[in-house]
Amino acid sequence: MKLTPIPAIDIKDGRCVRLYQGRFDQVAEYDAEPEALAVHYLALGVEWIHIVDLDGARDGVTRNRDLVVRLAGLTRGHMQLGGGLRRRADVETMLALGVGRAVIGSTAAERPAEVQAWFRYFGPERLVLAFDVRVDDEGTPWLKTRGWTEEADLSLWDAIAAYEAVGLRHVLCTDIDRDGAMAGPNLALYEECAQRFPRIALQASGGVRDIADVQALRGTGAAGAVIGKALLDGRIGDEEIRTFLQSA
Repeated sequence: MKLTPIPAIDIKDGRCVRLYQGRFDQVAEYDAEPEALAVHYLALGVEWIHIVDLDGARDGVTRNRDLVVRLAGLTRGHMQLGGGLRRRADVETMLALGVGRAVIGSTAAERPAEVQAWFRYFGPERLVLAFDVRVDDEGTPWLKTRGWTEEADLSLWDAIAAYEAVGLRHVLCTDIDRDGAMAGPNLALYEECAQRFPRIALQASGGVRDIADVQALRGTGAAGAVIGKALLDGRIGDEEIRTFLQSA
């Protein structure tokens, strides 16, 4: 199974940052400029870049629009954007500005009928549903919404199944207990997801520490691995990414 590394660039106030488990009170800032970072990742040969407008995610409206537009131009349609895309008009605007895929988070869980209509309007290749989960003691992944502050009372399995009829293709799943914690990805979760929904192009997110974790994710059946902190901190080197891509 081919697995694509997807570098993540989280933006807050125009700067590249990382949050610990989505908490705005635990922010690590990086010196790298988002545009320079995107150019660097593209030069390594990655196919897609994952951009999160954290200000948009918090406020419900795109706050870094000019930067997003510049990034969209650099990536030439191979950028997926999340954060603040809560209305069809928001999605339509960003796709028209050159974003390749729009990432829909809490809205997909809270307003499924509305978002299902977006699939019919935009097509399944232009949308990614981002489901953030916490796994209970029985191994069931339950959705958390609104920056991981609210319980959706909906399992990951039921959330995905609700969109199968409209052709759902791309799902980004984050185990929130692993995100930013450098604890390793939840391989069992992603393997079960890929087995339950073999037609889904699953993007695994949360916990990647090194290239060995990316190799391990390849064995789960996931189609992509979203990588943030490990790249920013140099735990995964440029040559390791190049070698991994060549072996795909």
